Amino acid sequence: MQTVAALQKQRTFGSIQFLPVNLFASVMGISGLSLAWREASKLFGTSALIAEISGIVAIIVFIALSIGYISKWILYPKKVKDEFKHPISGNFFGMIAIALLLLSSVIGGYSQISGQIIWIVATAAAITLSFVFVARLLNGNHDPANTVPALLIPVVGTIDIAVAGGTMPFPWAHEINLLSLAIGGFVAVVFFTLILSRLIHHAPLPPVLMPSMMIMIAPFEVGFLGYTNFEQRIDPFASILFYFGLFLFIVLYFKVFKRSIPFGASWWGVSFPIAALSNAALKYAMFVHSWLLNVIAAFLLAFLSIVLAVLLVRTISMLVKGNLLKG
Repeated sequence: MQTVAALQKQRTFGSIQFLPVNLFASVMGISGLSLAWREASKLFGTSALIAEISGIVAIIVFIALSIGYISKWILYPKKVKDEFKHPISGNFFGMIAIALLLLSSVIGGYSQISGQIIWIVATAAAITLSFVFVARLLNGNHDPANTVPALLIPVVGTIDIAVAGGTMPFPWAHEINLLSLAIGGFVAVVFFTLILSRLIHHAPLPPVLMPSMMIMIAPFEVGFLGYTNFEQRIDPFASILFYFGLFLFIVLYFKVFKRSIPFGASWWGVSFPIAALSNAALKYAMFVHSWLLNVIAAFLLAFLSIVLAVLLVRTISMLVKGNLLKG
């Protein structure tokens, strides 16, 4: 009877072996939402309650996913190994480092020391993963069809080092932030060009990868945040990064948000780029003092909040129905 019950439970909730690593994008998106509402409280005077709740949810989701994925690693090591080596899904491991970097900012609001420790660990992970994936690409013989927006994830992870650590007090933090901007900035330009060429000259992305197109705005908006945090000012170069990312978001919106694209864990890929855009818009609006930019920032924040609420509800629904962890 116990075996039958266990089998029924497995059929209901699925198996941990099918837990996708790209679900860590949910932590990135929710953390970004928390940071965005913190900025909104400065610009619009809104309550910090949403930021606090979002931050707590992000921490809980990260802990739950970490336990789940470590369990998958222990029970099904080959599954994790194959996922890491996959030319597309392997890039999503960069989301773990980015999630930690963003959580360092979220947690840093409560405990500065804890935030700094997490930032150091996440920084080491982000630089290591960036090295591994760039080195892997240089081995050659890669299928051009695998040149997808997900390639940008480990690279964006290095730029996020400066986003979360722009004001770190360590004497060596300045050079590490500069290193991260150098790696992320130059590699992102190359990868973005390759991805754009693939999207123009080859067959369209399969539906399951269409939401990941939104990742293409991340290097510009994360670049804006990282550069301005590092320089502690907003100059014309930063403004160009922000405006191009905003333009790209408008273009990609009509490509990504279609009813014909089925819902799945891959949809969480839209959360962090939109969160980065929202944070950038709020920061830029505070600098420019324009009613139009205030409206844009408010719209993007509202849009981000709605998108994340829908993603969270639908993901929980998939989990309960047994479709999320289904092979």
